[in-house]
Amino acid sequence: MGHPKTISVDQAKPWVIIRPPAIGHCRRTFENMANTTSAKKATRKIARRTIINKSRRTEMRSSVRSVEEAIKRGDRDAALKAMAGAEPELMRAAQRNIVHKNAASRKVSRLTHQIAKLAK
Repeated sequence: MGHPKTISVDQAKPWVIIRPPAIGHCRRTFENMANTTSAKKATRKIARRTIINKSRRTEMRSSVRSVEEAIKRGDRDAALKAMAGAEPELMRAAQRNIVHKNAASRKVSRLTHQIAKLAK
């Protein structure tokens, strides 16, 4: 009848996704435990979205940090300028479900209150 087929390691474990890092150091390879093809695709999509969301969360946090540092220094003008960039960043993150909308609003409110206290 013939010899049995020889298969490579990649063919022996098709559920193991091995890809080179694509976007920075965040790219991970996931060992997929899913059974159905749709579930396998869902895990691939989740991995892709996780990288994007981490990047957006980092951007949001760094913009908020710049406002907090300006407040800590007591520099009202720098705080206002940084707040002008941080507020849209926070609200965009809330729209994209990176943070809860109430958490973003609360953060904006507290930061503006702290900036207002600097004027006194």
